[in-house]
Amino acid sequence: MKLLEAIKQCSFKVDDFIRRLLPDEAKPRELYAASRHLIEAGGKRLRPFLVVQSCIAVGGDASAVLPAAASVELIHNFTLVHDDIMDRDDFRRGVPTVHRIWGVPTAIIAGDLLFSKAFEALLRCAKHISVSPERVVEAARRLAEAVSTIAEGQALDMSLSGRLKEEVVSEEEYYEMIYKKTAALFKVSCEIGSIIGGGSEEQVRALSSYGENIGLAFQMLDDILGVTADEKVLGKPVGSDLREGKCTLIMIHALSNASSSQRAAIMKVYGKSEISVEELKLVVKLLEDLGSISYVLDLAKKHVDSAKKSISILPESGAKRLLMELADFVISRKY
Repeated sequence: MKLLEAIKQCSFKVDDFIRRLLPDEAKPRELYAASRHLIEAGGKRLRPFLVVQSCIAVGGDASAVLPAAASVELIHNFTLVHDDIMDRDDFRRGVPTVHRIWGVPTAIIAGDLLFSKAFEALLRCAKHISVSPERVVEAARRLAEAVSTIAEGQALDMSLSGRLKEEVVSEEEYYEMIYKKTAALFKVSCEIGSIIGGGSEEQVRALSSYGENIGLAFQMLDDILGVTADEKVLGKPVGSDLREGKCTLIMIHALSNASSSQRAAIMKVYGKSEISVEELKLVVKLLEDLGSISYVLDLAKKHVDSAKKSISILPESGAKRLLMELADFVISRKY
């Protein structure tokens, strides 16, 4: 089965499960509508796909792990709702953000509901005959730990963004931030899938490393798309990282290698809420000339190679082949 078709089929099953968990008729209807909004708007569904394929790759039952797959998607959307509030973003996945439609208070509660429903979903895995309660408890423990890590990453993101204008931010600090903010959920998705699937400790470690590496590569590619993508394809405003003064590896590299005049030209736009198309093109050209975009892409490719090596110990299967293909997709995507 081709990768995108496999992701699509997994998405249908996960979305159906989530619809039953967040039904139209549930009250207060406004709260449930706000909670479903970004899920119904689309999304790649890569994290639930990782859960399912990691389970299958270690010999597990895909139906047994479906609630866990829905769980990580709910956590992901919970972080997006709150992230959009903090960044004051108006659009996500090509539609107005939750707080734009329902207001900040309802958006906060909608995120909270997604968070609680995620653990409700995960615990349903214990009902399956092939899954031991001990494995579900371990999966829940790891997911709770990952959510704490994501919160730390979000705080680091805000801290580093505030510093970049005034002082040097190291690549090590950037890596810590994107590991916590992004890679941790990819990593735990693979861990949960392999744990629920009955994987050995070696298999869980291998898939954990795989998830972490593609998560790092995913965020690096996101940073690149944030300044180079087609806005209609991306589904959110291009240049938002520049407007918001976000700390990305592209900016760290560029500012470390720029001349005084190049730095001045970049900083003129960095953190400016209104950036014209011409200004954005000028900065992107500078980032290209400084080799910052190619530098980040090369690093992302190395993480993809590491991810693929991590799962070389797994037995050959359709799931393993799909995970290999997904690693390549992470850095070839346009959205």
